[in-house]
Amino acid sequence: MNLLLDTHIFLWFVNDDSRLSDHFKDLIENENNFSFLSVASLWEMSIKSRLGKFR
Repeated sequence: MNLLLDTHIFLWFVNDDSRLSDHFKDLIENENNFSFLSVASLWEMSIKSRLGKFR
């Protein structure tokens, strides 16, 4: 399955945030699935970082 990760889902996953359900963690970690991140998400994180809203 191909998964296009939302910015928040991606950040929650890489930070092991408890707001991400086990179901989504399992989907992302499943080696049979391919996870993608949109260039728009990178742009969004860049803007938030420059505004000081992102650690």
